[in-house]
Amino acid sequence: MSEVVLDIETQNTFLDVGQGNHRGLKISLVCLYDYADHTFKHYRENELTNLWPILEQAERVIGYNSRYFDLPVLNNYYSGDLGKLPQLDMLEEIKKVLGFRLKLSDLAKATLKTDKLADGLIAVEWFKKGDWENLMKYCQEDVKITRDLYEFGKKNHQLFFNDLKFNQLRPFPVNFSPPQTSPFAAKANINLTLPF
Repeated sequence: MSEVVLDIETQNTFLDVGQGNHRGLKISLVCLYDYADHTFKHYRENELTNLWPILEQAERVIGYNSRYFDLPVLNNYYSGDLGKLPQLDMLEEIKKVLGFRLKLSDLAKATLKTDKLADGLIAVEWFKKGDWENLMKYCQEDVKITRDLYEFGKKNHQLFFNDLKFNQLRPFPVNFSPPQTSPFAAKANINLTLPF
């Protein structure tokens, strides 16, 4: 499948624009992993027009809290509705199973024995300082962790989290397989998200 794993960084935060005000947030950087050619790609705010064809052609967009953060913020720049793209928001699936949310860093530590390089607030500071090298490294590492968790979950049908109540590592089931579609529902190579 020509799937992509995506993460965004912003120039500002909800502390600046008000909680839940996605329209007030601005993109600093988008990083994605493209399964079509197995490469990481980076797009700054002024390069987003190069991103749209990749998202429009993808069979599925994969992210972590992407349905409620990444794609709504990206929609500020897009003339259609990115929410209509086929997608897998891993956090959404995890919450369905566990009944609560897990931080990406906690999931990475428990499942992959790795951790994030930093947090999103530092990424905003890097943007303000013009430190693109650290910003790109951080965003790409988040995409890599998301991709690796996706692949682990798809292969093993489970992920792990550290259950603090019982002080133990606990597995939980996940289903990251794409939904079954009819052979007659093949996606045409046109942008179905743009208004006509």
